[in-house]
Amino acid sequence: MKILSAIAGVAFGLTAVLGASAATASDRPDIVVAVPDLPPTLEPAKELSNIGTRITYDIFDTVIRRDFLSAEDGSGSQLVPALAESWEWTDDRTLALKLREGVKFHNGETMTAEDVAFTFSAERLSGPEAIMANGRGYFGNIESVEATGPLEVTFTLKVPDAIFEQRLASWTAWVVNKSDWLKNAGDSYPQFPVGTGPFMLDEYKPDQSIRLVAFDDYFGGKPKAASLTFVKVPEEAARIAGLVAGDFDIVTTIGPDQIAQIDSYDNVEARSVVLSNSHVLVYNTKNPVIADKRIRQAMNLAIDRDLLVQALWAGKTVVPLSHQYKEYGALFEPNREGLTYDPERAKELLAEAGYNGETIYYSTNPNYYVNTVPAAEAIMEMWKAVGINGKLNLVEDVMGVPENERMVRTWSNTTRFPDPAGGLWNLWGPHQGVQRKNEWTPENFNVLGAELDVTSNLAERKVVFQKMLDIWEDEAPGTILYQPLETYGVRSSLEWRPYSHFYLDLRNYNFEDQAAAQ
Repeated sequence: MKILSAIAGVAFGLTAVLGASAATASDRPDIVVAVPDLPPTLEPAKELSNIGTRITYDIFDTVIRRDFLSAEDGSGSQLVPALAESWEWTDDRTLALKLREGVKFHNGETMTAEDVAFTFSAERLSGPEAIMANGRGYFGNIESVEATGPLEVTFTLKVPDAIFEQRLASWTAWVVNKSDWLKNAGDSYPQFPVGTGPFMLDEYKPDQSIRLVAFDDYFGGKPKAASLTFVKVPEEAARIAGLVAGDFDIVTTIGPDQIAQIDSYDNVEARSVVLSNSHVLVYNTKNPVIADKRIRQAMNLAIDRDLLVQALWAGKTVVPLSHQYKEYGALFEPNREGLTYDPERAKELLAEAGYNGETIYYSTNPNYYVNTVPAAEAIMEMWKAVGINGKLNLVEDVMGVPENERMVRTWSNTTRFPDPAGGLWNLWGPHQGVQRKNEWTPENFNVLGAELDVTSNLAERKVVFQKMLDIWEDEAPGTILYQPLETYGVRSSLEWRPYSHFYLDLRNYNFEDQAAAQ
């Protein structure tokens, strides 16, 4: 992509050239966050990763906002106004939004209905040939989106969608500035689109740091921090040392075994939340070594997930009942058996499949997920106990592994919005990585997923979803290990709460520096 290659390797400052109001007051703190890695782009419909969304969430807004603080544990799903001050269904396929007046983009332009319509357009996000290919998995049901007034946007859907408002508050739905986006797209998409959020990009140093500065014209109020800098620090010990030394205000991705150490220091503390996310393994069903689903089923049955939770997470996290979560409400099935540990059945399946000890490569980036290496080493031993010859492959890029060794890779699954359409279907369906990379292409699963998208009745949706879970468990294109505990180290004087998503939200309703206020 021309735009990416042109900018790669260059650090630059943007505040002066954008001409928008940025923070200058010395009485506001400069917040520094140490993270394991940084994203290559801040295009919010492209960078849908753990490392990306924690940054883009402060740069962009959605038309409707999910209020995570509506639940004490930071997992709330209540919907509240954001860029849209109100919305109304005029029939079961048509949603009209009334936008806020006077909302500014970081380049100084005033947001209009044209910007919102472009954000969700077939060209950019929702169509079969959309530039942002991830968007189709969220908004492929949009028949049309039009600016029906200067501050009115009307969505017309192909079929009724019971969770469309949740989609508008979720991933890929962050609003961009149309003129800026088209001007800087090059032959694909802009690396750094303009948003309306409380912070704006000031400096990007590839593989080093990303600095945001306060956008004082933010419709939600002048931010309480002057700047927000994300610094890449891959080693956990170095992140903790920097926090204790006062170099960092917040550090992310801390293992539970470090909670007591952090809490033992004055002025810093650990804050944790169980994520609406699961660490998972993905199996390349097209690789001949594990093409027989009985081998993949055996791999799953050999994993003692409860032992992993106790040994690696001090019992502080949970193993879900398959790929479903309580936040799904009426669609959650509490009586589902879940993820079974049965090493004897695993041995039987391996014998039935004629497995002869061929090497099964398990590829993972050692720094991306908490406990990724200890978990992998433990799973190698569990597999060995039933006769599986696993080999751990530590790599920087799990998708760059040679084809003959692309068998097992680590991944995580964040529930994009509180519904199976935002979890199992979104993540394992045809519009996302597993199927697009041809690791699993299940026709029957896809037929049911398409039915899930157009079914409004809760009881009927539950039946469809449970059938999808049956297929996913039987075909075994991967497995869930557990829902991880995300622990942050935080300067104690910061009033800030983590969410059940990776979003690091420093909007005024979730941030106050008591030290600066004194």
